[in-house]
Amino acid sequence: MTDSSRRDDDPASWLRLERRHAGETGTTERLAMNRTGSFEWDLDARTVDVDEAGLMVFGLDAEALEDSPSAVIDRLDAADRARLETTIDEAISDGSDSYSVHFQVPMEDGSRQWTHVQARIIRSEDGRAHRVIGVVRDATAEVTRSAFALDLEKRRRRHTDIVERTTAAMSRAVTVDDVTSALTGPGGLVGIGADGLALGLVENSALRIIALSGESVEVLEGLGSGQLDATLPLGDTILSGRPRFISSLDALTRRYPVLEPHMGQLDFRSVAYLPLIAQARSLGGLALFYRERTAFSADERILCLGLAAIVAQSLQRAILFDEEREFATGLQSAMLPRRIQEIEGGEIAVRYHAAWSGREVGGDWYDVITLPRDRIGIVVGDVQGHDTHAAAIMGQLRIALRAYAAEGHPPATVLARASRFLAELDTDRFATSTYAQVDLATGAVRVARAGHFGPLIRHTDGRVGVPQVRGGLPLGISTDFRDEEYPETRLDLVPGETLVLYTDGLVEEPGADVDAGVAALIHEVSEGPDGAEALADHLSDRLWERWGSGDDVALLVLRRSPDLGSPRAPRLHQYIHQADPQGLSEARSIVRQALTDWDLAGLADDAELVTGELLVNVLLHTEGGAVLTLEVLPEPVRRIRLSVQDRSSVWPRRRTPGETSTSGRGLLLLDAVAESWGIEPRGEGKAVWCEIGPTA
Repeated sequence: MTDSSRRDDDPASWLRLERRHAGETGTTERLAMNRTGSFEWDLDARTVDVDEAGLMVFGLDAEALEDSPSAVIDRLDAADRARLETTIDEAISDGSDSYSVHFQVPMEDGSRQWTHVQARIIRSEDGRAHRVIGVVRDATAEVTRSAFALDLEKRRRRHTDIVERTTAAMSRAVTVDDVTSALTGPGGLVGIGADGLALGLVENSALRIIALSGESVEVLEGLGSGQLDATLPLGDTILSGRPRFISSLDALTRRYPVLEPHMGQLDFRSVAYLPLIAQARSLGGLALFYRERTAFSADERILCLGLAAIVAQSLQRAILFDEEREFATGLQSAMLPRRIQEIEGGEIAVRYHAAWSGREVGGDWYDVITLPRDRIGIVVGDVQGHDTHAAAIMGQLRIALRAYAAEGHPPATVLARASRFLAELDTDRFATSTYAQVDLATGAVRVARAGHFGPLIRHTDGRVGVPQVRGGLPLGISTDFRDEEYPETRLDLVPGETLVLYTDGLVEEPGADVDAGVAALIHEVSEGPDGAEALADHLSDRLWERWGSGDDVALLVLRRSPDLGSPRAPRLHQYIHQADPQGLSEARSIVRQALTDWDLAGLADDAELVTGELLVNVLLHTEGGAVLTLEVLPEPVRRIRLSVQDRSSVWPRRRTPGETSTSGRGLLLLDAVAESWGIEPRGEGKAVWCEIGPTA
């Protein structure tokens, strides 16, 4: 205890005992019993008077203090001494009227006593401190009780935090896998305060371990999944329905001797085995392992039982969810084609992704139908709603549409009859669909839409086209409004091109415009591999992961087999859509590049000129697009054959254009550039061809 102006002085230089006698013996006895004394410190005279009770608080007698005035200070640890001196110095120097400080005093019996000093500073009129009076008391019991209370409150807060975190994690768990992930994932063990866990479910009177983390008995071979066995701790807990709190490995082996050979493989000190019971049904058991704990207090046992109850309730809900999910997806899968037949002239890949919200399955479907005259029908659709009723309607509608298509009706008739069928089911549901008839021999595709997305076409060079396919109202609604018109659109699929049909779950991202989803799909179709199966896998991996699984997705990919010719006679095909302004220039570039690759660059100028002339004639004078075919004819000399096919039955005729005429020179150009040319019928239309190169 130092004056602020003399804080560097040795405390022994000012500490002096002047024994003060109490006025009455009874007062001294009462002070001794209370272990509370008083002192007076004269800062000017640099003396301290301590009464009898104060000496008893410090565990000293008057003679000892007179022989060594610094005895109290010298007995304090450095940290306590520094805290005492700092508290006093700051109180005196900053103008305070009082100070209070706790410090520990070592006693003769080896114990440490918490001592509390409460003092008042007396100052002169000018504010200078000249005297301090105060009390000193044994505060050990008070501090101990306070520390115990703080520790108890800390443990209670920790237990509350564990329960709150576990409840929050389990509330977000939907499936059984979600429950196990919450327990064993990042922060799972920390969240429940354990160093390891084992979680097992009862299935057909057997135990199946579904989660292991950290150290556990069940991780050892032969001690996990299997028949319920009362000689093993988790099995005993489940069969008896009673928790087991075991505080040592010795206690564990005494209770379960079968574990004794395995004790050298375990590194925990205590374990709580807890039954998982929900609505009087035993679901399984939970084991929590601890490396440091050696006993379970009443509060800790209650905490473990509370955690088990939370996990049991979550597991019961998750098991019910998984059962409902399995039922719904099973119903849905049963109504989709079990297998897709192989087709001649192409390959088909289908993918189906079910939503994850319990019985909230959708009515999405796909189908591939064998048609008369070696054609195939392909369809994707989506029934309104996300429940088992939607799935049931989907199954009926799919079968009806398949039957109408198999009879050979055109797409417009198939969709009109399907709409009428859905309306006659007397349901409030509607459906959207896209149906196409495909002739892989010719590449002809006839498409009709009922309120659904149109197809995408991936060209042989990787570009993706979005044909303008006309459409009608959704199925069911069109019949209600007496508007069953479904106009058809004719497309051409050249060898090597791919047709992609999909439902809205593939392009609808929560919170984003559907156009962004379609753009993302187009990008992935363009960047994906060529094969139908590989492209379907690519789209599934990239887009289902991006959008999530909140809606069902049906995807159908049809690729017409490529026609590459042979190394000596290579061939390429390209479709130029009438509504594609860049198609003409891209076709010319493709022709030039192909001839360069085939070591025929010397013919590129003439071939590019003819390509432009023939395509312009088709795009200007017909109502559809054109298919460009370029191939090498190696015999009798190496030259090229260029063909442009369209769907018009009107043949071009030779004319003599006037000097100011802007048309009529196409056939004259062919005469001038080509070695030979001609016109031949092709299906519903024609093809104009020419050969360029040296003659035999």
